[in-house]
Amino acid sequence: MTLQRRYTLTQYLIEQRRRFPNASGDFNALLLDVALACKAIARSVAFGALEGGPGGVAASAPTQVNVQGEQQKPLDVISNDYFTQMTEWGGHLAGMASEEMEQPYQIPQPHKRGKYLLVFDPLDGSSNIDVNVTVGSIFSILRAPQAVIDSGRDVTEADFLQPGCQQLAAGYALYGPTTMLILSVGNGVAGFTLDPNLGQFMLTHPGIRVPEDTQEFAINASNARFWEPPVKRYVDECLAGRTGARGKDFNMRWIASMVAEAHRILMRGGVFLYPRDTKDSAMPGRLRLLYEANPIGFLMEQAGARVSTGREPLLQVQPEALHQRIGLIFGSKHEVERIERYHAEPPEHLDLAHPLFGERSLFREEMAL
Repeated sequence: MTLQRRYTLTQYLIEQRRRFPNASGDFNALLLDVALACKAIARSVAFGALEGGPGGVAASAPTQVNVQGEQQKPLDVISNDYFTQMTEWGGHLAGMASEEMEQPYQIPQPHKRGKYLLVFDPLDGSSNIDVNVTVGSIFSILRAPQAVIDSGRDVTEADFLQPGCQQLAAGYALYGPTTMLILSVGNGVAGFTLDPNLGQFMLTHPGIRVPEDTQEFAINASNARFWEPPVKRYVDECLAGRTGARGKDFNMRWIASMVAEAHRILMRGGVFLYPRDTKDSAMPGRLRLLYEANPIGFLMEQAGARVSTGREPLLQVQPEALHQRIGLIFGSKHEVERIERYHAEPPEHLDLAHPLFGERSLFREEMAL
């Protein structure tokens, strides 16, 4: 029997570290702590509602409405605890921020404080747990400001407000038919699959690249009446298929779990749109910039995709608040560039007669007379 040689996550990180001869190893150790948290969450997710397993313990955890105004699921709470408890002890972090915590998380005494910041969404897509749809965890690593490193002081919200281009690493764990870890340390994107026999993440998808062209897009069509004209124009053209301006047919997807959407695009291409719309004029988007959009954006750019708000490159956006929301478009390069071009062009006449998204009226023809 011939054994197939695969790198473990640890071996992969050691190889990456060799690019930086003076590295201390703290960065790798932090990533391995994050991976351990993801393994623990995967186990809890896999047990689901079974009594007596980790999922059963999670089901009894106290919940409340989080800072986003969303009702926490029990696994949201326990996933957040896994991230904090498995990374706070190592002396690598100056602080953390999470979707589930209103304020930054301080590294408690007597743990040593380090030079990195960790931001994360501990369980993205948790609304899908009850229907057994793929969910995941998203994370990003930033360097703490030098003043924090030198003084060892508590971190503040302002310390986390760094544009996405300053991320040192980003990734997500996917809890589906298999558990996967998708990671970039700034040198491309690699995918690891959890081997349940060894308990190790094994490198199974090296050098992931997103095709520049696609015939697949993902968007929540229930928000169509709130879309801005450039987004409406793009979707209408895709739906028109071969007989329309694009001259080819498109497939539409929507899972309502961003890690699952991002993973599909990394594996086979596509474009994802959760754009700014007019549903709530006070909200410039739905997705959180620091711990959802930026990490996914970093991965996509490292895989050759394009990431945008529609109006500007996402990773150049200067954050203004810890839980800031933003519109997000990412995926196959040529499609995202087209959407950006539509945002930059003057509004064109829209085909209001489209059967799905048009605003139709029985009286339009009479009123025009």
